[in-house]
Amino acid sequence: MKTLVIYSHPNHQSLCYAFLQKVIKGCNENPHVKELQVLDLYEENFNPLLVFNEHKRRRDMYRDPHIEKYQKQIMWAEQMVFVYPIWWGRPPAMLLGYIDQLFAANFAYRDKRGLFPEGLLKGKSVVCISTMKGPTHYPLIWLNNAHKMLMKKALFHFVGIKNIKFFEFGNMESPNGKQEKKLEKIYRYFKGMVHEYH
Repeated sequence: MKTLVIYSHPNHQSLCYAFLQKVIKGCNENPHVKELQVLDLYEENFNPLLVFNEHKRRRDMYRDPHIEKYQKQIMWAEQMVFVYPIWWGRPPAMLLGYIDQLFAANFAYRDKRGLFPEGLLKGKSVVCISTMKGPTHYPLIWLNNAHKMLMKKALFHFVGIKNIKFFEFGNMESPNGKQEKKLEKIYRYFKGMVHEYH
């Protein structure tokens, strides 16, 4: 299994970074993970600004040479792992900017006749690990599960990815947030996971 981890948090002293380390440790101890790449969007100085105009058409975005190396990472990966905080009920702008540019037409999907496009990233799997200050059930109860629906239906299903797993960890700034237990859960998951194709 070839695993690509996309990390999106500006602070390496954060709990998000601790989760990233557990993902890496678990993958390194998993015999099914043959290769691992980590993309730290802030360390990479990834530019999240989406630009298209009369000189640069959105439909041609997939040909942009500035994102070619990131496209190659996605095509290489059998599994993508996203590690990020939940801010204002959604992923940070840095990650959304990555999504805007990388999950483009004619790379991640192809328009065709009918209501839905053809997803071009079929066969891959995704794990989303997110942290938030509020309670774990805040997105479900107060936001009608908006975060999961955004990522699952509006993004991953759209590009053909059906195998999606979420870890949403709340109360992460609380002294009673059970942070160590949750970190251990992520480590054990990645140490023991096996990729399943759908």
